[in-house]
Amino acid sequence: MANANTPLNPTVAEVTQRIRDRSQQRRALYEQHMQDQYKRGVHRSELSCGNLAHGFAACGTEDKNQLKMMNSANLGIVSAYNDMLSAHQPLEDFPNVIKDAARRMGSTAQFAGGVPAMCDGVTQGQPGMELSLFSREVIAMATAVALSHNMFDAALYLGVCDKIVPGLFIGAARFGHLPGVFAPAGPMPSGLPNKEKARIRQLFAEGKASREDLLEAESQSYHSPGTCTFYGTANSNQLMMEIMGLHLPGGSFVNPGTEMREALTRYATEQAVRNSEPGGNYRPFFKQIDEKAIVNAIVGLLASGGSTNHSLHLVSMAAAVGLTLTWDDFTDLSSVTPSMMQVYPNGQADINHFQAAGGMSFLIRELINAGLIHTDIPTVFGTDLTAYTQEPFLDEGKLVWHEGPTVSLDEDILRPADRPFASTGGLTVLDGNLGRGVIKISAVKPEHRLVEAPIKLFNDQNQLKAAFDAGELDRDVIVVVRFQGPRANGMPELHKLTPYLGVLQDRGFKVALITDGRMSGASGKVPAAIHMTPEAFDAGPLAKLRDGDVVRLDAEKGKLDVKIEASQWQQREAQSADLEAYQYGLGRELFAGFRHLAGRAEEGCSVFGGFEADDLARREQQGRTQNEDA
Repeated sequence: MANANTPLNPTVAEVTQRIRDRSQQRRALYEQHMQDQYKRGVHRSELSCGNLAHGFAACGTEDKNQLKMMNSANLGIVSAYNDMLSAHQPLEDFPNVIKDAARRMGSTAQFAGGVPAMCDGVTQGQPGMELSLFSREVIAMATAVALSHNMFDAALYLGVCDKIVPGLFIGAARFGHLPGVFAPAGPMPSGLPNKEKARIRQLFAEGKASREDLLEAESQSYHSPGTCTFYGTANSNQLMMEIMGLHLPGGSFVNPGTEMREALTRYATEQAVRNSEPGGNYRPFFKQIDEKAIVNAIVGLLASGGSTNHSLHLVSMAAAVGLTLTWDDFTDLSSVTPSMMQVYPNGQADINHFQAAGGMSFLIRELINAGLIHTDIPTVFGTDLTAYTQEPFLDEGKLVWHEGPTVSLDEDILRPADRPFASTGGLTVLDGNLGRGVIKISAVKPEHRLVEAPIKLFNDQNQLKAAFDAGELDRDVIVVVRFQGPRANGMPELHKLTPYLGVLQDRGFKVALITDGRMSGASGKVPAAIHMTPEAFDAGPLAKLRDGDVVRLDAEKGKLDVKIEASQWQQREAQSADLEAYQYGLGRELFAGFRHLAGRAEEGCSVFGGFEADDLARREQQGRTQNEDA
């Protein structure tokens, strides 16, 4: 059993408290808004007869009769299902499973609505990638539309991948008066080893492997329904949902199409009914997710070496529940969080190997025993987080939970907190005269974490291949790809650059990347300063760079500077770029408003503004105006 009495680490306690303090008014206003929504009516009893008749017109007789009675729960299903993307294809069968499970509980479930799900693996290096980050906002809004009918007593959120779970979370937060359970689909079985896949990618970049060879390797890696098995944003999502208590214990990494996966989905449905007001254990989302849950998510992300994308998403997710998060919170938590996992790209194992080595139950137990996460958070399981050291089993077809392993079954993949791969987390913030950014160092060997070299500038990621082929990068070089921020072109991932930079590093050159774009959870062995802010589009420091400037990137010290005398740097003018090519095609014109509204990277790139923070600012301004008038 985990020791819930272990004193909380002082830094974890301090960061939690300062988030609470800086968010006090904002959080109070959020809770007030949710209480007001609850008072206006959690469920269908507030609807007129005409409203209600429309709401169940398509239901069968049994469900109609149940919905006419106001003493049972009706669950809203919000799903990211589509049959093109492997991670979401398994969700096709979930609604029927959920509806059956709800009926067995004397309740009902309706498919409230679908949300879009796009895959960065498909759009990588393509124009469609420029819609990717903003799809998070579209998903949040689609979630709101799905739940807007006010027919529901609780909701089940079905989604897995990169922007989908953060978008569903933001939508759930704004319907925080409803209890919510997140039900994942699980990872695909293991395929081609990651090391071999990376090797063939680099051979292709050098022209030493054919496109047929590359496609065969990729097809053996991504080969069946389920989440991609490397530890990118999708699997980071699942880990964070579980450590915040929004999944069932041990539910994140069970393969799709298995008896266990269906049993977990059924139990998630049952818990959604129990957690509803008619179910007698009303447990709304807004009372579950507070600063403690958010800190747990950050610590889990850092201990596991998770996706850099969450330095954006978690800021936006926190804002949706009335909390103000900063990158300094990440840095301070990283300083005391041990690196406990090595799953590709941080190592060669995949997420299935992590599950077999001890998985979430071992990770959570170790973090609790080390005093690094809060146990006193309410969870969808109906307990506090100490129950999440258990894992599920089937006993004659019945789902039960037993304590998970107390020792790692493979310390090359998963280690205890007192014997980690590194003493600090895998993510840190960079600061200097080039602005602020994020770097994932868990995948970067120590000898590659300090790079000082002349830069090569690009305003378009597609220009890099030509320079690589021409031999212009065969030297110590820091590649700068700018005008890739949210306001410039939607902040695409630049993972397409990884093989070329990896080849240069393997040739013995000192290599790094700096960009105001993203590199994703697949950030690899080359040090990459990403999410740089202010972005070049806003005349940020990257716009002042010139080819040949010498830049020093020190990941260990969190420093990033161009080596130019301060007065000279201050006088240098920012350059602009022709971004017309980014404005049209594949729907990009539809997102012009999003680009215009996007906040800075450290604000999560959100287009929603500050939620309650904006309300408070307006109230303060009104107060000042009234005082002046008086």
